[in-house]
Amino acid sequence: MRRALMIFTVIVSSGLLAAPAVMQDMPVGASPYDVVDGWLKPFASSGHSFGATSAVFAESPDRIFIAQRGENRLPDPVPPGFQGFLGSIGVRANTAAESRVWQNTIFIVDGDGNMTEAWTQWDDMFETDAEGASGIHKIKISPYDPDRKLWVADTTNHQVHAFSNDGEELVMSLGAGGAGDDDNHFDRPWDMAFTEDGSIFVSDMGNSRIMKFDAQGNFVTTWGVNGSGRGEFAMPHAVATDSIGRIYVGDMGNNRVQVFNETTRSVWYHPNISPIATWPGFERPTDIYATGYDVWISDNGEGNAAGTGGDADPTRSARMVKLDWNGNPQFTWELAGFGTGAGEALVVHQFSVDAEKNFYAADPGHGRVQKFAQKEGASFMETFGAPDPPLQ
Repeated sequence: MRRALMIFTVIVSSGLLAAPAVMQDMPVGASPYDVVDGWLKPFASSGHSFGATSAVFAESPDRIFIAQRGENRLPDPVPPGFQGFLGSIGVRANTAAESRVWQNTIFIVDGDGNMTEAWTQWDDMFETDAEGASGIHKIKISPYDPDRKLWVADTTNHQVHAFSNDGEELVMSLGAGGAGDDDNHFDRPWDMAFTEDGSIFVSDMGNSRIMKFDAQGNFVTTWGVNGSGRGEFAMPHAVATDSIGRIYVGDMGNNRVQVFNETTRSVWYHPNISPIATWPGFERPTDIYATGYDVWISDNGEGNAAGTGGDADPTRSARMVKLDWNGNPQFTWELAGFGTGAGEALVVHQFSVDAEKNFYAADPGHGRVQKFAQKEGASFMETFGAPDPPLQ
């Protein structure tokens, strides 16, 4: 496999691989999923609502982690039509900092959407008076970690944390805290990804780079600068790895995805990282789900609601795009709209897939997480495969 992958890297880097199809020309099919209406059950105390639900990760079909940038106080009296989330009364959760209360930032629900755990002991860690996308940005569990630590991208403190699976212990923190641009600092870390040897890749958004750490949290290397050239980034929002060693970066500000490979024979400026492909034609890609077989990307349409703050609507509904190894689109489907109805979303900021192929979408704009179940008879070509590799 290593030899085959090296050959693949050389071919792509040499430009011999056919260019990917133009994303805008990809036909949009019907959604292969049914939304589970009213899945996430409100549990906030009276007068409060879910806040900006920025992150979701399904450890199993019956244990789903959700992170939010605190809860929000509701107007008094509560406007008619409130359905348990701020978007239902016309409030943008990701910009409503004046009513934000830093409580229940990390919680866990079962397969029916009922809260089973709330890690309130860590709420103070993420509290900030800053507006916008402070707090927790994304959460993940490495599929290679037998301890199933929960990793958290913390933009309040400019760190990445690993918590024990029961939430009782802070096991590790990457970054010294506070924004910076040296090897021991981040400036708004937004996402993380993992490899089998325990390495951690972090998308350091404010510094337009990807950083790599070993399993003990020691800095290893970094690459990227602000720009639009090969290996340059503008707001790297997502980073993912697949089971054959490739590294995918959702280069949101450049509306593209870049693909890299670790190698000992790079002809690029970095001795151990090779850029092997650039997939253009997206509109603010925010998350990536990669296996050794295909790649799914949440593509949200231009507009402030897709993650830059403000009150503008996106230009179209969020869509899920499936590509093959070479970046050719295989299937695309859109959510029902960007309103507040069942199955609609202002943005799919992070998504997750469980072992039963249920799909979860975190929408910090409207302040909710939705669950989608595969339709009977849906083709495997249209739906997410089970996580590969599966969680240990």
